[in-house]
Amino acid sequence: MDALELLLGRESALKLQEPGPGDEALDVIFRSALRAPDHGRLRPWRFVVIPHEKRERFGVLMAESLRLRQPDTTPEMLDRERQKALRAPVIVVVVGRFKPSDKIPAVEQLISAGAAAQNIMLAAHAQGYGAMWRTGEAAYDASIKRALGLELADAIIGFIYIGTRVGGSSPLARPVPEDFVEIWKG
Repeated sequence: MDALELLLGRESALKLQEPGPGDEALDVIFRSALRAPDHGRLRPWRFVVIPHEKRERFGVLMAESLRLRQPDTTPEMLDRERQKALRAPVIVVVVGRFKPSDKIPAVEQLISAGAAAQNIMLAAHAQGYGAMWRTGEAAYDASIKRALGLELADAIIGFIYIGTRVGGSSPLARPVPEDFVEIWKG
């Protein structure tokens, strides 16, 4: 796939199914993530893979964290939260682990982790997989972080769901550069 075709054709999947990426495809995905811009070579990212066989357990964890945050949650809401872990065959949790630095502020490290997440999305697309990037309250939940082996200071940049795309694309129109680009008249 041509690089511009990759960039211009990438879009979040609406629905995903089996098969998901295997070990070789995931290796390419992570090698791509490690090429993200990284001022100071701090490598402020980590990746936690929720494999196919652990998704149900992860869904239970997400539902339990919702119940703790919102004790009045209905059984339907808990089930919906559990089902999020079954959106795709593979989930990659992208984590920002920021390092103290006099030269590189945390915001630059955060952006680097976001670039790593984008590279994951692009590498999945380049290999023929669909992907969607989600966050939500679970991304900020201390119990989720602990269960994933993260530190409380770590930031979950997103849950990236990867699998085979089902159905079409979003019916929303794609933005055009004219709506976002200005020429400085300095």
